[in-house]
Amino acid sequence: MSSISIASAAEVFDLLKDDLAAIEREFTGQSASPVAVVTEIANYLIAGGGKRIRPLLLILAAKALESKSDARIRLGAVVEMLHTATLVHDDIIDEASTRRGRPSSNTTWGNAKCVLAGDWLYMQAFQTALEERNFRILDLLISLTQEMVEGELLQMEKLGHLINEEEYFDLIYRKTACLFQVSMKLGAVIANPSSNGHDKEENSPFEQTLGEYGRNLGLAFQIVDDVLDLTATDDVLGKPAASDLREGKATLAVIHALERGTGADREAIRTVLADRSFARVAHQDILEILQRHGSLAYAMDTACAYAEAARQSIAELPENEYKRALLWVPTFVTTRDR
Repeated sequence: MSSISIASAAEVFDLLKDDLAAIEREFTGQSASPVAVVTEIANYLIAGGGKRIRPLLLILAAKALESKSDARIRLGAVVEMLHTATLVHDDIIDEASTRRGRPSSNTTWGNAKCVLAGDWLYMQAFQTALEERNFRILDLLISLTQEMVEGELLQMEKLGHLINEEEYFDLIYRKTACLFQVSMKLGAVIANPSSNGHDKEENSPFEQTLGEYGRNLGLAFQIVDDVLDLTATDDVLGKPAASDLREGKATLAVIHALERGTGADREAIRTVLADRSFARVAHQDILEILQRHGSLAYAMDTACAYAEAARQSIAELPENEYKRALLWVPTFVTTRDR
């Protein structure tokens, strides 16, 4: 483990505020379309905010390797556009009515327009990435998109069914951790200008290291998200609590309780997953089962273990203020309340 101190939240955001503001402007500029409804939907999504953690990671990866390239701004906007496009499609698939405390875009513009707006954002992200003229960047983004679509399809096939931990981790890697991993790898790619971009394989000595950080951090992030979905209130989450169970999704704490619960416990959980509602078994009853078996604590402990693995994976990075910030991010991921 590195001997340097971990940055504070205030230090990190002070360090990155100019770059994050530039990414916001880039995202807004890239989301303008001659077709007004595309711009309207994109602007609505941008105004919804979000943690912007994926572009934040890309910036930190590039700057930890002492890159001064402006490509970090363009690619920061690219990963946020891709993330936003997935949220639009997720809300349609999940029939969600709210997102971040506001009506989801599909409740305002309808599913058909939002599917197409999500597709447009995907293509605009690739158009922006293409300007870098770097095959490694395109290779990473194409593989990422395939992984995310496969993850969504796999999850749809498993809705209402029991899954094991191995299947759960495969799903959350594809749906979440893969984008964290690629955001970090893109930072490494633009920090290695000696490559002419024709090599589609890893060509930066730190690309694998930073990718491992992103993967571990992304797994921790999604596990925490899944715990918060079970335990937080609608107001804090900005969407209905326990959405995963209502949609028939078994997450880590639920899988843990299924493996350790009594026959009655297992039957209660199976009923909610199969019904995709709390009509016959109350949300509070499921929480009591999860607490009785230490399942929520188990999931949080697992998230913290992945967060620590992320920290350990960057021990060999040069010691600078951006590495200090990367050491802080896992703390943010595991202690947030939304």
